Amino acid sequence: MTAPTLDEIRTWPATVDVTQACRPFGISRAFGYELVARGDFPARVITVGGRRRVVTASIVAALETP
Repeated sequence: MTAPTLDEIRTWPATVDVTQACRPFGISRAFGYELVARGDFPARVITVGGRRRVVTASIVAALETP
């Protein structure tokens, strides 16, 4: 599966699950959850109803940063 483009990511909902958020960074689901647990995921992670969600705007911001 190829990584989504920034234009595609901008069409995503306000938050996405960790699995989807891993795709633009090219990291596996397992490593993504490891990063979340350590507090090192490259985008903002929030907890909603006991589930981890990643803020889409923070994914875009992380990828736009040179």
